[in-house]
Amino acid sequence: MAERTSENGMVASGPSAGTAVLLQLVRDGRPRTRAELAAESGLARSTVAERIDTLLSSGLLRHTDKGRSTGGRPPSLFAFNPAARVVLAADIGATHLKAALTDLSGQVLTEQNRGIDIAAGPDPVLGELCALGETLLGEVGRTRRDLLGIGIGLPGPVEHASGRPTNPPIMPGWDGFDVPGYVQERLGATTLVDNDVNIMALGEHRTHWTEWPHMIFVKVATGIGSGLICGGQLHRGSQGVAGDMGHVQLPHGAEVPCRCGNVGCLEAVASGAALAARLTGLGSPCRSSADVVGLARSGSVTALKLVRQAGRDIGEVLATAVSFFNPSVIVIGGALSQAGEHLIAGVREVVYQRSLPLATQNLRIVQSRAGERAGIYGAALMVVEHALAPAQLDALLVED
Repeated sequence: MAERTSENGMVASGPSAGTAVLLQLVRDGRPRTRAELAAESGLARSTVAERIDTLLSSGLLRHTDKGRSTGGRPPSLFAFNPAARVVLAADIGATHLKAALTDLSGQVLTEQNRGIDIAAGPDPVLGELCALGETLLGEVGRTRRDLLGIGIGLPGPVEHASGRPTNPPIMPGWDGFDVPGYVQERLGATTLVDNDVNIMALGEHRTHWTEWPHMIFVKVATGIGSGLICGGQLHRGSQGVAGDMGHVQLPHGAEVPCRCGNVGCLEAVASGAALAARLTGLGSPCRSSADVVGLARSGSVTALKLVRQAGRDIGEVLATAVSFFNPSVIVIGGALSQAGEHLIAGVREVVYQRSLPLATQNLRIVQSRAGERAGIYGAALMVVEHALAPAQLDALLVED
């Protein structure tokens, strides 16, 4: 089939691309008739009928109730079937492993959290993930054959093309490790790996901000990082480290040492770990971001002042990013964002003061809506979008 561009901007360049166009249309959940699918996709009705049969056979499309009749037999309606397959999504942090099975819309079917030590190395951590994946499959009565794929977020730099961590500062033994190969060999499904903040950005955007094409997601927890959504797509940069704002040097960061080896980094000054250390030094023992949040929520004036200042420090870096990237929304997530409005208030204070009025006149700075599940949603939808893309769809349909 010759390449053809539909009215909604989708491009079809072959059978799989035409099938992918139909899939993208129906993934919004609205049932459509053959005529509606032909009109919206720009494909010929005969082509649409053929692609519908293929998708029905694969289970990715299903019949729904009949449409309204205009005289004669009511037309058939077709809708995406999110229950056709499941995805294993994992959000791995320094001390936690969150894993869930989702359907193809990203809806969580079952989930479990486990405590882990990322510094123990890839074999025990990924072995725990694989065992947990088997457990979750059993909980919902599915098998490995039902897995569309596996998505994993890791707390360090990842070369997305290979899925291998690259010099991760808090992950000894992980550098260059073949994470996708290890997991795929044990669970038998395509495995995609990315940085944890990237998948959080994707999950936040796809679940709550799809109409806002330019977004910065900032995770403020033990460390600080950001994920960029540009034109509706995750922007990773040439080596996959776009958005590494935690290691931007603050003008007043002085000689505060950072785990990256430099001094004065934003993360060394304004992260949850930095605030916990500062509060401990001031007589309020804290071991984690959660402890800082607990003090702030209990009304500790010292904790609230430090959280507010952390917001200002983060705002300094974001003010530059706003002028350079011009996002439509900035979402603040991570453990420290749960300390109330003080962190975000500090961010807003500096960003609105230092950025150009044109860049901020419609800018929203908000707390994460996806919350603790942002990484799970992102890991799952990363897999779904990859598997249902034209380049991958042929293999999926042949397999089915």
